[in-house]
Amino acid sequence: MARNESKSSENADESCIFCLIAHNRDEETTVLKKDKELVCFKDIYPAAPHHYLVIPTEHIISCKSLKRGNIGLVERMANFGKQVLRDQGITDMEDVRLGFHQPPFTSVDHLHLHVLAPASKISTSMDYKFTPGTDRFITEEYLRKRLEKVRPKVCEMIGQFFELK
Repeated sequence: MARNESKSSENADESCIFCLIAHNRDEETTVLKKDKELVCFKDIYPAAPHHYLVIPTEHIISCKSLKRGNIGLVERMANFGKQVLRDQGITDMEDVRLGFHQPPFTSVDHLHLHVLAPASKISTSMDYKFTPGTDRFITEEYLRKRLEKVRPKVCEMIGQFFELK
């Protein structure tokens, strides 16, 4: 695991509602699925019949805060969201939209993946917020490809070299 993918809960922001949810300090939110690294719950303003948010328990501000070493985190978030959809009875994974809002279009400054299904039933009044390929909303696949292009810093490369030994 890359250093910047810490599973520790030390990196929580007490003023962040998503951190409170991730660390069981919000009594109003029903968590659908949780593990040591990720939490999934319903979006309070759903744009589709199934609209969930997947967040890391660690406080990461946004997708703009991610580095190459976070590609695995993005993949795990997507897989976690898909599993929640399956748990909720969604079987058509072709009619699903997974993505992130980019600043300044984020509502909460804590990394969160939107999981929407069926994508064909996203509310027409909300569709503009979830249109892939816009500055407002990028798919998890696009984000992973963007992160692959990020050049690792020399100190990260040295750290990974020593971790391999």
